[in-house]
Amino acid sequence: MRGLKYRLVSSYTLRKGDPARTNTDVVVIGVTGDRSKPRVAPGGEAVAAAYGRRFGALLASEAFEPTAGTAIRLRTDDTVRASTLVVVGMGAGTDPDHVAIRRAAGVAARNLGNSGSVALALPARDEVEVRAVVEGFSSGGTGTDGATDVSILTDVARRQDVRGALERAEVVEELLATARDWVNEPPNLLTPLALAEAAVELGKGSTVSTEVYDADRLAELRCGGILAVGLSSANHPCLLRLHHEPPKGVEPVARIALVGKGITYDSGGLTIKPGSSMATMKFDMAGAAAVIATIHAAARLELPVEIVAWAPLAENMISGTAMRPGDVITAYDGTTIEIANTDAEGRLLLADALALARESSPDAIVEISTLTGLCVTALGHKVAGLFGSDDQVAAVRAAADAAGELVWPLPVPDHIVRAVRDTTMADLLQHNWVRWGSSSFAAAFLRHFAGGTPFAHIDIAGPAWNGGEAWGDVPAGGTGFGVRTMVQYLIDLSESR
Repeated sequence: MRGLKYRLVSSYTLRKGDPARTNTDVVVIGVTGDRSKPRVAPGGEAVAAAYGRRFGALLASEAFEPTAGTAIRLRTDDTVRASTLVVVGMGAGTDPDHVAIRRAAGVAARNLGNSGSVALALPARDEVEVRAVVEGFSSGGTGTDGATDVSILTDVARRQDVRGALERAEVVEELLATARDWVNEPPNLLTPLALAEAAVELGKGSTVSTEVYDADRLAELRCGGILAVGLSSANHPCLLRLHHEPPKGVEPVARIALVGKGITYDSGGLTIKPGSSMATMKFDMAGAAAVIATIHAAARLELPVEIVAWAPLAENMISGTAMRPGDVITAYDGTTIEIANTDAEGRLLLADALALARESSPDAIVEISTLTGLCVTALGHKVAGLFGSDDQVAAVRAAADAAGELVWPLPVPDHIVRAVRDTTMADLLQHNWVRWGSSSFAAAFLRHFAGGTPFAHIDIAGPAWNGGEAWGDVPAGGTGFGVRTMVQYLIDLSESR
């Protein structure tokens, strides 16, 4: 595979030490406040003290504004032992929270220069802040540049919970990087079968079992949604089923199904997209990448949750076998669906996968997909839409808040639910061409296939792909959005029972 690869730091070390006296190429500190009155963030006080009154003057001479996202690199001239000082802005607040810390660590990772070692003297006063530093720094750096030896300076370096937070963050970030690699891969290389093979390879030597349902098996199961989309392409569709059970002798605290949309390329089908909208349509499999990464993270962390993940994979192309507006298809559970828009294909794949997921009677289903462009219209490119039953929406939102990912709950009102049934040709209407409430329409459609199972749908059409410059801890290209949230959701379940 040839897409952009995200390099993870080779080693993190928790150290209790004075950042001004630490032997390293680069030392990183944070600054809050404003240009007229900058304040050193917790962790960097010793560096500011080494400069004394010169510190404020030095920042002023560089016209440094400590807003979130800013950074400067300064030669230290032996004022501290590191040869380079990186100062990152952390916003106006006097005490940055874990989100600000994560963003600042990401900015720092892109401003190291050619350095082999770095000491991070950012706020790291407990396990939450240490995790934020690790996640932000790991995600913020891309490619092969940057330090391979990273020390996190903290007074709580010897605490077991802090060490556990470091190890947990390293596991999640490694798999998050894998998901990003897949999203960035050229679509002619990452076909449905190629992604399935990559998932099988990832599972070798792990406790996650991976099964691939090919097109023939899907036909036997009568998965009409996946087949209607995927048989338009020479690269046939498939469906991944991944399974994680807790370690032997450990009773699972819950049984959870994860479902992720895996359109490895989306032309729009006969309802063809404008040419300008096709260039990045390789990222339409970000939901599938996220659930694969999540179940592997849960397995490596040995979470006491039984998980079955379903990832339907297909290309949405144009050919003599492409589905047409006006067609009626039958999903796995027997529901008939009238097709109105072949560019609303993702919900057809998910219909089959959700029906399969609910068949094993999980305690809850969490589904994630790059589903609707109008969710981007509503919430922008940095915030995901969140739909579903009240209990699951609350649980996922709490997990997202803890993970530093932005989600916002949106409704599925009764009149939208009725609109999904506004067809005389089938049980459900796939799409109705009404722009207003379109994301809620898609959520209502999906909810039908979850049945009465507690359900959450995360629409990541906006934040799954960053088409601009890197910001905070979010790189350009595939972001891996949703992995941290879903892992945290599973951790919360593990710790609440």
